[in-house]
Amino acid sequence: MLVSYEWLSQYVDLEGISPEDIGEELNRTGIEVEVIYTRDAGVSGVVVGEVLSVERHPEADRLNVCMVHVGKGQQLQIVCGAANVAKGQRVPVALVGAKLPGGRIKKARIRGVESNGMICSAKELGLPDKVLMKEQTEGILVLGSDAPVGEDVKNYLGMNDQVIELQLTPNRSDCLSMIGVAYEIAAIFDRELRLPDVLIQSVYDDVTPVKITLESEEDCPFYAAQVVHNLKIGPSPQWMQNRLISAGIRPINNIVDVTNYVMIETGQPLHAFDYNQISDGNILVRRAHPGESLVTLDGVTRTCDDETLLITDGKQPLGIAGIMGGESSEVTEKTTSVLIESAFFDPLITRKAARKLGLRSEASNRFEKGVDPERIIPALARAVQLLQQIAGGEVGSDITEERIGEVDDVVISLRHDRLVNLLGVQIEEDEVLDIFRRLNFPVQSNEGVYDVQVPTRRPDLALEVDLIEEVARIFGYDRIPTTLPWGQQPPGGLTREQKLRRITRHMLRNLGMHEAVTYSLTSPEADREIESLHSSAQPIGLANPMSNERAVLRTSLLPHLLEVAAYNVNHGISRVAIFEVGRTYLTEEKKLTALPDERLELGGLFTGGPDSTIWKKKRSPAEDFYTAKGVLEALFARLGVEDVEYREAAPKGFHPGRTAEMVLDGEVIGLLGQLHPKLAQKHDLADCVVFQLDLAKLFDAVNDETAYQPIPRFPAVTRDLAMVVDKDVAVGEVEEGIREVAGELLESVTLFDVFTGAQVGEGKKSIAYSLVYRAMDRTLTDEEVHEIHGHVVNYLEDVLGAKLRQ
Repeated sequence: MLVSYEWLSQYVDLEGISPEDIGEELNRTGIEVEVIYTRDAGVSGVVVGEVLSVERHPEADRLNVCMVHVGKGQQLQIVCGAANVAKGQRVPVALVGAKLPGGRIKKARIRGVESNGMICSAKELGLPDKVLMKEQTEGILVLGSDAPVGEDVKNYLGMNDQVIELQLTPNRSDCLSMIGVAYEIAAIFDRELRLPDVLIQSVYDDVTPVKITLESEEDCPFYAAQVVHNLKIGPSPQWMQNRLISAGIRPINNIVDVTNYVMIETGQPLHAFDYNQISDGNILVRRAHPGESLVTLDGVTRTCDDETLLITDGKQPLGIAGIMGGESSEVTEKTTSVLIESAFFDPLITRKAARKLGLRSEASNRFEKGVDPERIIPALARAVQLLQQIAGGEVGSDITEERIGEVDDVVISLRHDRLVNLLGVQIEEDEVLDIFRRLNFPVQSNEGVYDVQVPTRRPDLALEVDLIEEVARIFGYDRIPTTLPWGQQPPGGLTREQKLRRITRHMLRNLGMHEAVTYSLTSPEADREIESLHSSAQPIGLANPMSNERAVLRTSLLPHLLEVAAYNVNHGISRVAIFEVGRTYLTEEKKLTALPDERLELGGLFTGGPDSTIWKKKRSPAEDFYTAKGVLEALFARLGVEDVEYREAAPKGFHPGRTAEMVLDGEVIGLLGQLHPKLAQKHDLADCVVFQLDLAKLFDAVNDETAYQPIPRFPAVTRDLAMVVDKDVAVGEVEEGIREVAGELLESVTLFDVFTGAQVGEGKKSIAYSLVYRAMDRTLTDEEVHEIHGHVVNYLEDVLGAKLRQ
């Protein structure tokens, strides 16, 4: 909302109050002021002049030599190149030494003829084209005949006016009008409000017929209209044009300008129909028929549906209710009679229609937020009054209105003790009553309870706390003392899951990985590229996705990690090691009837070569596989999770021979493996290793009790063990057997060699372990170690069919 300081001063005494003061107080009371600016673009030394004569330049066909009267008996010879300059015009004249946005004006000789100044165009004065009539943007700016010769042109064009731009929240629709802002300013500064006198006019003889029918009562419960005859179409007075330009509205003609002026003044949108284009003066408000169309004032054919409200005459559409009028009933130069419309249209249907049609207007902006029903008739009367004053109109009918029901009074009770408790400051009852007086809220007080009648212009007030907010902001937030919270406050802390998530993130960062945060929404194609931990999960689609790339909720973290890796590699990052801790959304229903299961998961990715060094070492996929495996095992160790097994797997999107699933207590908790070469090639990635882990299942297995284990005091005994086994025997099975047979004296088992080849035989492999034995209370003897180690060897030979290597 653009608020003209000059216009505002007509309703409130602003003596001693600057625009900056208004901006500061509005910000302090909850209405944001975005900027305060002046319409003056840096103009000085420009006056109103009268063109006395125009003669052709003797040396140039396109130039004219003009004699211009600029006041105080002074006449100047000025060379002008504008085609529209003519004798008798009032024009802006920049005197020698004048300052314009384009520079200073100097005395000059143009093709041998002296020129003492310049006749200015609107552009040269810095006036924006968007708020000027078309004829004012071509050639020099021709002023009205009432422009006083010799006066500073800034005074005549209102360029000294300052504009306050408000950034309103949707609930403050009352400030979408000059009168609404005036109420606010009068309350803040405790100044008297001076609203214009409005007289409702009637006709006793020769009444022009107007008949209003509300077919869609719920969409338009109140519609009023009045006819004005004998209008003379022409430009509006300059004072009205200045105010409209300050409000950001382009002047068009006196009829349209009056409706726009009253809309900005009162907040009630109006529309003027050419009465002669309305069949028998009939107005029918109804929903559009599916596929029905009309040409709006912008010349575009709009096709409507049954959720669009139309104004018709029973035969043809005249306009889209609350948004824009139709071209068929447009006010033109031939118009002599108009029907002025003032109504209340349902905000919801107005918003829907404006959105579907892609058509927003100043009127729809106000109807969407709700207009004041008590201003419908006064706004109509005000428009008729102005049409009489500036367009010579004569009232042709009484105000004809059709309404459904009455507007109920809204009375809210406010308890004084509740007000004091919430504000935390002792405020006297007399001061509260004075604040309601300043707000123009009728109030009655009885034993500490205020019964406040809320005006219809303030639909945002409905509850007791709303009134408390009104009192607080007028009282002054800066007057409310700052106090510390009191009472017993529970100590803060992290939940178990939050602690474990933090440990997981810190651990992975410390191991050299970078954390990524990606969207929870993905595309259906990306979500199907790689198998999630929950293969039966169905994608959950959005009802109205912004794009196909963000159309479904993710069931895996890996697709977006692939996108992040590809982006980094394409931007010159040679080594990518990233992870993400986030939610996936799972359901087995094809049509969602219940909330999905939100699972906390961990995804990770390694790709690219080693960091640049002088050693040209090539990284193999196996290295990244074991790097990722090592990272996960370090995480498991940090969380105190033991006995995680790795089993061969071949899920979709993974390399079929280089993938394992992680199993804990017989349940799959994650996947680790190389990305399938075709999928890696699709994302322009080299060998890529990824993992995904169900953190919810992992955290369930975390042992929260931490036990201290002292540093061993006694020495350990190490025995190496090499054997040949069948190729399909899993090393995990071998390790498990060794631990079970060796018992508690076995401290660790480390696999340090795996070999396959002709030397060990077809279908065989050689594996070697380092076994460490230690007792916590004594030094082991050779006999004890030899006996335990012998049991291990016997187990491997008898149960697993291993053959020891010497």
